[in-house]
Amino acid sequence: MNGRIPLKIVILDRDGVINRDSDDFIKSANEWHPIPGSLEAIARLNHAGYRVVVATNQSGIARGYFTVEALNSIHQKLHDQLARVGGQVDFIGFCPHGPDDACECRKPKPGLFHQIGSRLNVSLRGAPAIGDSLRDLIAASEAGATPILVRSGKGRKTEQSLGNEPGFDTIPVFDDLSEAVDALLT
Repeated sequence: MNGRIPLKIVILDRDGVINRDSDDFIKSANEWHPIPGSLEAIARLNHAGYRVVVATNQSGIARGYFTVEALNSIHQKLHDQLARVGGQVDFIGFCPHGPDDACECRKPKPGLFHQIGSRLNVSLRGAPAIGDSLRDLIAASEAGATPILVRSGKGRKTEQSLGNEPGFDTIPVFDDLSEAVDALLT
């Protein structure tokens, strides 16, 4: 087990899974709005003994659309609203780089997942990783996690292309995070 502690962990993408997505980016806490049922789904995971973490690309920082401080405000709103429903996220890992920066942490590369595993000292082997885009699924798979697609956010469009991606045509697909969590907890 490589000295890593076995824990129940779930990795979530943020935009399109937890909160409503926008092609114009979520640039401030005022623009951040949870998808109905997503916060309660995270709380249900917590109550079932899962640690929940977030892995999110945030290239709006590199593009100059918002600052790290604005991102921190968005994440504080996420934490605050989760606390109100009895939930929490243990860690939010984000990639601040742009698509052309050739970093290792921008999904579909698995670097962000490796950072999460290292920071929490856990193995991600088989851990559910829920996303709405092909890059989420690829990063999860490359890191040894189990990719799960939700149709919220960009998920419906992603679902249409799954048959063209070797190895991704049989992954579980759910309408939203709440439905995916229902399946995980049954």
